[in-house]
Amino acid sequence: MKQQYAVIVLFALIVASSLTSLDSYRSTSQRVNEDMDRALAITMQEQQSDLISQDTIRTFNSHLQIAALRGKATLAVDTRNRQFKAYAHCSEATIFSLSDQRPAAFLWVLTGFWAMFVWYRCATIALPAGNGFGGLTYSEAEGRFYAPDGNEVQLTPMQHQLMEMFFHSPSHSLSKAEICEALWPKKPDASETLYTLIRRLKPVIEQHSNLRIESDRSKAYRLTVK
Repeated sequence: MKQQYAVIVLFALIVASSLTSLDSYRSTSQRVNEDMDRALAITMQEQQSDLISQDTIRTFNSHLQIAALRGKATLAVDTRNRQFKAYAHCSEATIFSLSDQRPAAFLWVLTGFWAMFVWYRCATIALPAGNGFGGLTYSEAEGRFYAPDGNEVQLTPMQHQLMEMFFHSPSHSLSKAEICEALWPKKPDASETLYTLIRRLKPVIEQHSNLRIESDRSKAYRLTVK
């Protein structure tokens, strides 16, 4: 698996874990609020008063269907707009503790293992020793070109030979005549063939490195860093 795909999977796992945890919290919050509102309505109806006392709290707790809420939910009186209105409240920590976080926890553990895998992969990727330029590395021993992520750049035989010529040139530039004589020594005029080769090579090089091939009025070609 390519490194960028591994990182994408990591971010996807992080998002999935977060959304799973948040969804469980929200559903639990709704269930808790509905239970508290129901218990409070029954309590106020039985008491027939807005006054909150110890008996009110005991009655309220007895009507809670979620047993874990008893003793943790609180009652208060809202005096805004000159109206007395009792309401029930529960802390976010309590709601979180009541929510089922097991699926999210499993995803977070999986995310942790995947993060370690990505870190290990990044730490162990090493480019073969060779000549590097613009993010592209040429291994003389293997006769291969490697991208910055350590993957081999797939080139046709002609493209490979031309890239070798560019890398062996101190200035990374070649004249049209040099290329044609090296690649097509028996062809009287290889201008069109060279043009086609360069045209097809350009996107490959730009995709796998920070290099591009520039033309000097089609008389010479040079590898330059973007």
